[in-house]
Amino acid sequence: MNKKLKDYELVENFVFESALELNKLFISRSNDLYLKLQNILNIFQDEKLSTSHFSQSTGMGLDDTSREKIDNIYVKLFQAEKAAVRMQFVSGTHAIGSVLFGILRPGDTMLSVTGNPYDTLEEVIGLRKSGQGSLIDFGVNFKQIEFRDNNIFDNQLTEIISMTSCKLVFIQKSCGYSWRRSLSSKDIKKICNMVHSINKNCICFVDNCYGELVEDKEPTAVGANIVAGSLIKNLGGTIVPGGAYIAGDQELVELACNRLTSPGIGSKAGINFGLSRTILQGLFLSPQMIYESLNCADLIAFVFKKIGFKVLPEPGAYRSDIIQAIQLKNPLLLKKICQSFQSSSPVDSFLNVIPSSMNGYESNLLMAGGTFIEGSTSEFSADAPLREPYNIFIQGGTHISHIKIALIKLLSDLLEENLITKDFLI
Repeated sequence: MNKKLKDYELVENFVFESALELNKLFISRSNDLYLKLQNILNIFQDEKLSTSHFSQSTGMGLDDTSREKIDNIYVKLFQAEKAAVRMQFVSGTHAIGSVLFGILRPGDTMLSVTGNPYDTLEEVIGLRKSGQGSLIDFGVNFKQIEFRDNNIFDNQLTEIISMTSCKLVFIQKSCGYSWRRSLSSKDIKKICNMVHSINKNCICFVDNCYGELVEDKEPTAVGANIVAGSLIKNLGGTIVPGGAYIAGDQELVELACNRLTSPGIGSKAGINFGLSRTILQGLFLSPQMIYESLNCADLIAFVFKKIGFKVLPEPGAYRSDIIQAIQLKNPLLLKKICQSFQSSSPVDSFLNVIPSSMNGYESNLLMAGGTFIEGSTSEFSADAPLREPYNIFIQGGTHISHIKIALIKLLSDLLEENLITKDFLI
């Protein structure tokens, strides 16, 4: 038996044994899958979903029964007053921007309580570039305070929320590209209660991307006034080709829809391009896909921790989204991992992953994403800004077997290039 084959078998055994050590966690998590699927099934049945709701309309889509049915289903899923699920949203950032521009007016203050927002929101707010029609260009004030893991609230928060101009508090559930844990529903409830106790009219808005259906309750069920997220992440079930959603207080969702369409039209128009069945089927599949994603994240965390890297969350820790962060502190290693994951993808496996600029992002990015839906993070993908400390953010995974294949290839590649040693694998 040659050395390369021996090394491959060593790596294969290491990955399979790692998965076995997590088996109890995977089994316990299956009960959450059961409850979430049962809830979605109950909603579909309560709404009397039928094949007639898969019909396609044209033009403006006035009185589109399929659109209205999807919105009603999302209302119940989020325990909200109103929802708008639209293929006209090009991304989660577009939906979030529509909420911000729909609600905020010149002179208002927006406060981020989770530090610097995700890169793609910086130009929306006006933290980078000017003259593009950002919130700051239109006279909206922006303030931020850093998220503190064990002490979210301080005098600075109270002082800003007490300002009469503070109209909206922005809460990013996911860690984004920051090295911090993602917020849980308990964190969000605490923030919303605090904000509303100081200023009952202040709006709590949650960027819910990557977090849907991971926990028992969505932000709108614990005090958030409005949430937004993408359909090529959790709720699309890996089959919805685009779009996003907004859910929350009726007046606020309508204001956001006024920015998507126009005042006077708002949420009353917008066709789904014959994709109503896909949107609903994707939602039905989403608990299973999220279950797989969470198991995949724990296996990735377990393997990377055992070979000597800092990971967040730790394997087996409580998770509130599907993201797994790993601190590499090495740009070469970052590139190697992204390239190896790309090579294990079902689509575009032959492509070379190179750092490149991308609209809305400040730093050059490395993205491994050979997915069937472009940019789908409910499928297996990894991305990283090419900046210190060279953290990589991995998400998704439709089946843990795929992650095992990808990890075995990655570790074999790293071992062959002497970037890790066999000591970690024994």
